[in-house]
Amino acid sequence: MKEASYYAPTGGLPPQTQLLTGRAVFTEAYAVIPKGVYSDIVTSFLPFWDQTRLWVIARPLSGFAETFSQYIVEVAPGGGSDKPELDPEAQGVLFVVEGELAVTLDGQTHVLVPGGYAYLPPGSQWRVRNPTGTMTRFHWVRKAYERVEGLPLPDPIFANEREIAPSPMPETDGKWATTRFVDPADLRHDMHVTIVTLQPGAVIPFAETHVMEHGLYVLEGKAVYRLNQDWVEVEAGDFMWLRAFCPQACYAGGPSNFRYLLYKDVNRHMKLRRAI
Repeated sequence: MKEASYYAPTGGLPPQTQLLTGRAVFTEAYAVIPKGVYSDIVTSFLPFWDQTRLWVIARPLSGFAETFSQYIVEVAPGGGSDKPELDPEAQGVLFVVEGELAVTLDGQTHVLVPGGYAYLPPGSQWRVRNPTGTMTRFHWVRKAYERVEGLPLPDPIFANEREIAPSPMPETDGKWATTRFVDPADLRHDMHVTIVTLQPGAVIPFAETHVMEHGLYVLEGKAVYRLNQDWVEVEAGDFMWLRAFCPQACYAGGPSNFRYLLYKDVNRHMKLRRAI
């Protein structure tokens, strides 16, 4: 089987001769952030991180996607942080797309390579470094953990997608499958970050319309994706951001697999009152 590839942005600036026409779009139901917008002038920096910059591709917005943030983080050799997360209620998922990332938790260091995944529960005292001589790039998905009386916190998880067999969707002959890092029956978790793979010609054959917010970062390939009432072409490096109940479907046209890193919020009652 062909080894998975992962698109990672490198920054830079477009030339002055480039046309302004692009594929970026922000609507009341969804947003598309194409890979061409990951330039040097839209990067951000964080306290207590050194030799590091990041692209913020999702953040809570009132009336839109409200539950999560997602960064593409670029760490130079030797860079990282001894105090990466400042919110004690924030849980995090790290997913490495390029280079190596050393994550230290409870005195034990785990080195993540491309395809590497880490789940870090709220309140975790973790550190992170790039131990190599080349750039490391990874996704960092953050969500405020919704505690439930009687349910303990989830355990930390360190894994690599290459070691996990994808779960095929029923009646698709394996052409549509999901790589899961968390047991869907484990109700301690209030978010899932998975990898969805559609082989060339595979489809999501109906307009999914459901309560979960979605963040979809295209790791590999290209497809035509249905977002609300629009069909949008997307490719490796693009990010799609869907609010709750935004209809979605997909046609993977090939020639390679179409794969994306998927965030969704799960397993909790709907909030009936806004925080004051």
